[in-house]
Amino acid sequence: MAPIPFDCLILAAGQGTRMRSRLAKVLHPLCGRPMLWWVVEAARAAGAARIACVVRPGSGVGERLPAGVEEIEQRVGEGTGAAVLAAREWADRERPLVLLSGDHPLVSAEVVRALVAEHAESGAAATLLTSDELDPSGYGRVVRGADGSVERIVETKHSEGVPDEILAIREVNIGIYAFRPEPLFAALERVREERGERYLTAVFPLLASAGERVAAVPTTDVAAAFGVNTRVDLMRAEAVARERLIERLALAGVTFEAPQATVIEVDVEIGPDTVIGAGCTLRAGTRVGSDCRIGPCATLERARVGDGVTIEHARLVDCEVHDGATVGPFAYLRPGTVVRAGAKIGTFVEVKNADIGERAKVPHLSYLGDAEVGADANVAAGNITANYDGRAKHRTVIGPRVRTGVDTAFVAPVTIGEGAYTGAGSVITKDVPPGALAIARARQRNVEGWVERFHGRDDKKA
Repeated sequence: MAPIPFDCLILAAGQGTRMRSRLAKVLHPLCGRPMLWWVVEAARAAGAARIACVVRPGSGVGERLPAGVEEIEQRVGEGTGAAVLAAREWADRERPLVLLSGDHPLVSAEVVRALVAEHAESGAAATLLTSDELDPSGYGRVVRGADGSVERIVETKHSEGVPDEILAIREVNIGIYAFRPEPLFAALERVREERGERYLTAVFPLLASAGERVAAVPTTDVAAAFGVNTRVDLMRAEAVARERLIERLALAGVTFEAPQATVIEVDVEIGPDTVIGAGCTLRAGTRVGSDCRIGPCATLERARVGDGVTIEHARLVDCEVHDGATVGPFAYLRPGTVVRAGAKIGTFVEVKNADIGERAKVPHLSYLGDAEVGADANVAAGNITANYDGRAKHRTVIGPRVRTGVDTAFVAPVTIGEGAYTGAGSVITKDVPPGALAIARARQRNVEGWVERFHGRDDKKA
């Protein structure tokens, strides 16, 4: 069955002062994406024809809306009712209007789709999402009539003076709604302000008294009711969202050895039979192939990793690692790096804006910046490319099958020809022809008796 088209209005005008932040509440990231964007994605996946967001001027939210989401500024009034009234001219009277909250990031497309379907089938003027599986304290209790329709919602955050029969009700309002626009806006015009705010829930008794039906859709997905008001709430919401991401990948064939110790963001792709070890962080934009071993303690940020790759105790940022390569432990691949098939980047190696050829090895203790390393080359321990001359950066080219000695420094721009060798401790400042041995160091000179004379002078000074 095709989804029923609807318009979606997301309320995001609240500033969220309890977050203790200059950043608007709905822009705080949740698994790498602003929480507001999670709500937008749920609405899109449920079949929303149009989406708009009600924001306060100067909040910064309007500038961070996803593409295709319209901005509606709320310049007057306080409360959810006033926020909805700001969209009066935007709403299409021919389609259902779904209201979501920008600080409820765990709402799912399935919940929204079920709400819209029930709203369309019932012909009600308003349909609200409810649940009896939450602690009802702090929520509005749903009071139903004899025919099962909703008569009113009684707020019980402060229970003093609330009748016992109301407090005994377990069904609560989650805060997700579908409306026919005409009766909604007509009722909102009649809602009186309470403590300076116009509350959306005040429309339900007005609709009922006008002979309109108000329906309710119970749900067991209580995560949809979870609102974020503090950083503690955000932390708890992220734990749920992260668990969902990991479960989806696990069902697709990925093994997580320590899911509770894994940080993962949206827009991460991992192939089947890959194992993610403990303490890994996978940021948005990362792509990992099949049959890989990632971790323990690996951080990948927008990294593209092929099949059969092993990465251990390493950080990779904006780089590529091709099939069968190994990285780490304790390696750092910086932006612009390409590690080709079968190559090895070993212990305490840093690579920046460099192309490491197929089956090449950089086993340990080296820095290669702005460099090209040919296929089957071996870069020995302690090698450095001196790529910056104080004004500009230059490239070092190490050809195929080159063998460099330990503690070799390459002063760029310089090219080492195919199959050449460098002697240990050399500082290479000129090109090396293919097949040659380059030695660039002072000849060793032993000064016999120097230590005894040195200490003797020290004794005389003392």
